[in-house]
Amino acid sequence: GAVCCRSLDGTLCVDFLPRGSGIVTRRPLVLQLITAKTEYAEFLHCKGRKFTDFDEVRQEIEAETDRVTGLNKGISSVPINLRVYSPHVLSLTLIDLPGITKVPVGDQPPDIEQQIRDMIMQFISRENCLILAVTPANTDLANSDALKLAKEVDPQGLRTIGVITKLDLMDEGTDAREILENKLLPLRRGYIGVVNRSQKDIDGKKDIKAAMLAERKFFLSHPAYRHMADRMGTPHLQKVLNQQLTNHIRDTLPAFRSKLQSQLLSIEHEVETYKNFKPEDPTRKTKVLLQMVQQFSVDFEKRIEGSGDQVDTLELSGGAKINRVFHERFPFELVKMEFNEKELRREISYAIKNIHGIRTGLFTPDMAFEAIVKKQIVKLKEPCLKSVDLVMQELINTVKKCTKKLATYPRLCEETERIVAGHIREREEKTKEQVLLLIDIQVSYINTNHEDFIGFAKYGTNLPPSRQIVIRKGWLTINNIGIMKGGSKEYWFVLTAESLSWYKDDEEKEKKYMLPLDNLKVRDVEKSFMSSKHIFALFNTEQRNVYKDYRFLELACDAQEEVDSWKASLLRAGVYPDKSSAENDETSQADNFSMDPQLERQVETIRNLVDSYMSIINKCIRDLIPKTIMHLMINNVKEFINAELLAHLYSSEDQATLMEESAEQAQRREEGLHMYQALKEALAIIGDISTTTISIPAPPPVNDSWLQQSHRSPPPSPSTQRRPTLNNPPTRPLSGRGPAPAIPSPGPLSGAPPVPFRPGPLPPFPNNSEGLGTPPQIPSRPTRAPPSVPRPVRSELIHRIV
Repeated sequence: GAVCCRSLDGTLCVDFLPRGSGIVTRRPLVLQLITAKTEYAEFLHCKGRKFTDFDEVRQEIEAETDRVTGLNKGISSVPINLRVYSPHVLSLTLIDLPGITKVPVGDQPPDIEQQIRDMIMQFISRENCLILAVTPANTDLANSDALKLAKEVDPQGLRTIGVITKLDLMDEGTDAREILENKLLPLRRGYIGVVNRSQKDIDGKKDIKAAMLAERKFFLSHPAYRHMADRMGTPHLQKVLNQQLTNHIRDTLPAFRSKLQSQLLSIEHEVETYKNFKPEDPTRKTKVLLQMVQQFSVDFEKRIEGSGDQVDTLELSGGAKINRVFHERFPFELVKMEFNEKELRREISYAIKNIHGIRTGLFTPDMAFEAIVKKQIVKLKEPCLKSVDLVMQELINTVKKCTKKLATYPRLCEETERIVAGHIREREEKTKEQVLLLIDIQVSYINTNHEDFIGFAKYGTNLPPSRQIVIRKGWLTINNIGIMKGGSKEYWFVLTAESLSWYKDDEEKEKKYMLPLDNLKVRDVEKSFMSSKHIFALFNTEQRNVYKDYRFLELACDAQEEVDSWKASLLRAGVYPDKSSAENDETSQADNFSMDPQLERQVETIRNLVDSYMSIINKCIRDLIPKTIMHLMINNVKEFINAELLAHLYSSEDQATLMEESAEQAQRREEGLHMYQALKEALAIIGDISTTTISIPAPPPVNDSWLQQSHRSPPPSPSTQRRPTLNNPPTRPLSGRGPAPAIPSPGPLSGAPPVPFRPGPLPPFPNNSEGLGTPPQIPSRPTRAPPSVPRPVRSELIHRIV
């Protein structure tokens, strides 16, 4: 089988496909016809080499076939790719495939038939492929492998055209008229008969033009075919294939036209700007520079203010990212500065002792509070400066994104980015100076009369519960309640500087008990064998009951870390560890912390005052730092771009250098204009094709159920008349065909017909050839020996179509 298409204009008569006996085509040959001004051939495996002598093309095909398959009839599915350039062809692809071999010979594998079948199916299964089912006239058509394979992939028969060869080698008195008339074994697109060169003609160097003249002479002189001579032969096959190509093009035109129109619309706006482009116009550069700077300013402001028309859906950027720095990242950096509780209490203790000096103080010193607070305020400088760095980096990233639209002019893009980024860094320095000034202002005066500060006068037990400082909250289990009294149970505990209360749950509506912290101490309790809880206990130093009838209040946690945390919180409230327990505690800081209850109460007081005042400072800093950055950096940069950027650009470099177009942009403009023109020409050509060509509808379906029957059981003979067998054809010289009349020009395009394996009377078929004369009588088969070697068909057919 082969797939072949052909142009109507011009004639490409070249002979380059190998011929011979047996299986000659042992690899698929993909033949690409490409319209060009000159005529030559190229192989994919011989890149760069042009073949102008087509005898060399044949030799290269044979050599490349042997290189892969060997010299002993082996086959391969690896195709040979050949391109033929010629002014006489359309840009189409033809594929010559091996014929099916039943019995392996030489180096062929045992499953040679299945391998060749799979190879053929790869190509003919494609919907845009026309199938030429080639069958010799001197064989049984019902057993045609080509027609059987075509039926499998093209059950409707829309892509299959029957081709009957070797019509000149049929027995005398027999013909293929009824098959070519599509009456016997019909196909939807019928059959076309051709007569190729004999081996003697090939050996005698008979060219294809002479062969086509001889073919035309045969059909005009044969009494069975002369009435359909205009529908036979290679030229008619070319016309049929060309019409199918025209039909296919017309079927795809609407979708293709829509695609071209959408492409045209997509580039039309851009091309309009290119049409008016005047590179030598001096006013153009000034105008474009103003437009570019204005566009950059608008884009920058949109990205900062959040009103951009190009929304980034992949990540935060511009104003959104700066907003995140202000309200998420900066507060997080402040919270991260958690005080080391033990270290802070140690510092407070040292400050109190150093202020009292040799004397024992009776009152909590103000100076200790101020010294600790100032030290904590100074620590805020680092997160404040870090937030300035983050905003600066995001502004520079925003500038880089906005300058992408200036990429058409590389120098302008570079200078704009350099100038604006330099200004941003200048503003960064001034902003950092202002931020440090704000911190120094807070350090310079500690305002203890602030309305939100608890103060010494406000601090104490006289405060209502809602104003008392809460040191810690959390779930704890009371572990030493007897089973008869309900057993161990979990409660919500709230620790303040004066008491430890617990509630039924964390809503703190139902209070179970409030335990004053006076005279309480804490000690560790050994973990029981059966319990997974970690336990500590509170007890009264005056041997009083702590809770109801219990001398100890055992509290349990799930982890030792929770126990340590609660003990640290109780220490802040003035509940100290038992001396015996503290001695055994490896982490004890007894040497740093005095066991003087008065000193510890002073430490706790200052600790709570520091917390209160630092919360005021943090609130103030969280409010002022974003405002400072916004005023000194962001708004200032926007004003600079609007008012001063253009002047800086003019002073930085020559305008002609700034507005020098990139090579990529020049190429893009040329390609855009070329594409626009090509699309318009393509749409015009499509319009011409629609008006100057016609689409011939597919023939109506025929009864081709005979193709579904097994090759082993051909349809029964319609009569008892002796059937002339076509399986043993004789060879006969060309001179036996009789004189050839004058050769008229080929007739108009028409339908195609088929080849009988059994010419004889049939059941009634619609007769489309009335008045064409009675077919000749079929004599009995002459006793004549068959030729020793059947003549190859497929390669010759490809030659003739090309």
